Amino acid sequence: MAEPVSIISYPDPRLKKVSAPITAFDEALKELAQQMFALMREEKGVGLAAPQVARNIRMFVMNATGNPEDDRVYVNPELSEAEGEEEGEEGCLSIPELRVKIFRSRKLRIVAKDLEGKPIDESADGYIARIWQHETDHLNGILLTDRMGPVAKIANRSLLKDLEEQYKKKQGK
Repeated sequence: MAEPVSIISYPDPRLKKVSAPITAFDEALKELAQQMFALMREEKGVGLAAPQVARNIRMFVMNATGNPEDDRVYVNPELSEAEGEEEGEEGCLSIPELRVKIFRSRKLRIVAKDLEGKPIDESADGYIARIWQHETDHLNGILLTDRMGPVAKIANRSLLKDLEEQYKKKQGK
């Protein structure tokens, strides 16, 4: 059995790394995905990327409805065919308490693999497209803090400072 995973928090530098493509579609990958789903549900999230559990690989799990039959895993995702733009509020399990309005493409296509290595090719708009973009950002080392506008940065300055101080204390600095 794999070691249990936990969510790492801002400003952990591992969140800023670009993740490596997955080449082995094995039992360890499936087990990691199951642990990530359990953690995502426990934290009441709708998506969780592998870098958020300190795994530097290109995979994320998501469920936009909360119904187990809507669980989705995307391995080595690539987004394309972006259309339109809309603003919406987002949060992040790695940056607790942060809620900011972010502009994202309204509609797009995702090409990825499932846990068996079989191809996935889907298009979506609205909430699902937003989740895909948020989680793919994590795979590319991009956080909400990188997407926030100047007003949001000012409004959330003390929250981010507190998180940075907590992180320093955990590191013994």
